[in-house]
Amino acid sequence: MSQIRIKDAAVFLGVSDDTVRRWIDSGLLESTKDSSGRTTVDGLSLAQLARKNAVLPADPSEIGRSARNRFVGLVTEITLDTVMAQVELQCGPHRVVSLMSSEAVRELGLELGSVAIAVVKATTVIIETPGGNA
Repeated sequence: MSQIRIKDAAVFLGVSDDTVRRWIDSGLLESTKDSSGRTTVDGLSLAQLARKNAVLPADPSEIGRSARNRFVGLVTEITLDTVMAQVELQCGPHRVVSLMSSEAVRELGLELGSVAIAVVKATTVIIETPGGNA
C-alpha cells in the first residue's frame, strides 16, 4: 500500500497538518512510521476519507442522464466573442472550463456568479502519476 506523509495528506484533503494529526489521534485515520521515522497514513484510507468528505453541491436539475461526471458550480469567468465563448466554473475545489458557442451562453443565460452544471462525457481520460511512475 502507498504511504502518504502527513504534510502531503493535508494538501490532498485541503486541510492543515494539524487537522490530519487530530484525525490520527481520534482514530479517523490510521498511521504508521516510515523507514525514516516519519508518520504516514495509508493511501487507500486517505482516498476513502477524501471521497467521504468531498463537498460538491447536489445537481439541482433532477434530470436523468448517462454521463456520470457532473460538476455543479458557479460561473467565475466568461470570455465571449462573436462566435465562440470560454466559460469557467468553480465546482468545489475544481476549475472546469468549457468552450461553446456565444449563442449557447446567451440561450443558457450564463453570467458571472450564476449556478451551472458541467456534464463531462469523454471517451478518453488520461491519468498521470507524479515522478514518472508508469
